[in-house]
This record gives sequence, structure tokens and C-alpha cells, in this order.
Amino acid sequence: MNRRQHIGALAGAALSAADAAGAPIQLHVDLEVDPGKEKELLANFGSVFRPAIRKQPGFVDVKLLKLRSALAGKAPANCVFRLLISFQTEALRMQWVKSAEHQKAWPTLEKTLKGVKTIVLLYDVM
Repeated sequence: MNRRQHIGALAGAALSAADAAGAPIQLHVDLEVDPGKEKELLANFGSVFRPAIRKQPGFVDVKLLKLRSALAGKAPANCVFRLLISFQTEALRMQWVKSAEHQKAWPTLEKTLKGVKTIVLLYDVM
């Protein structure tokens, strides 16, 4: 099982009662980016990933954040970037993950990563 399949399986296992009600979700993906590939990450996010995800049914928002500083507590180790993805429901996000567009867009970001690469957290929006 490759990493993408593993993340998809974990996310699928995380389906909750909120999904049955069609509750909105937000996915937080902490990215361990190779410092020499930061410009490539930014370019690919803007020109490939964001345009592809915006076309998806149920899409709400996507943002790429760069950590400035940890004001309280400890920042995620080695993860300076966080990808925030919001969909109307988890089921619609999973359709995006399985889509041909995702299979083309995600690798353009993934190739800029190193080490552990990602921490993926799924939140219900309250």
C-alpha cells in the first residue's frame, strides 16, 4: 500500500456520525518541505493544485500556510507548511482524493517533500 492509499484508508476509517449528517470538514496537512524546493511547492500549489481542487463538487476552501512562529506550545517538528482543505462533507472530500485530478495534482506537491513528509488531521467544522 503506498502512502496516498494509506492516508485515504485512514481518512475513510475516520468517518463519523457527522459525515452521515453531511457536516463540513477541514483537513490539516502539515508538510515537511525540502528547503531547496520551497519555490517549486508554491508554484505548483498556485498553478496546479489549487485550480484542480477548486473544480471539485463540495469544495469550500484551500489555503497553504507558512509557519511564522510558535507563540504558545510547540510547533510541529520539521513542518513549516500547513495545507488547509475544506469540503462540504467528508464524502465529497474522499471523491476528490479518488479523482483523476487529485492523482495528477497531489504529486506536484508531494515531490517537494522530504522525511516523514506529512501529518494529516481531519476536523469536523462546528
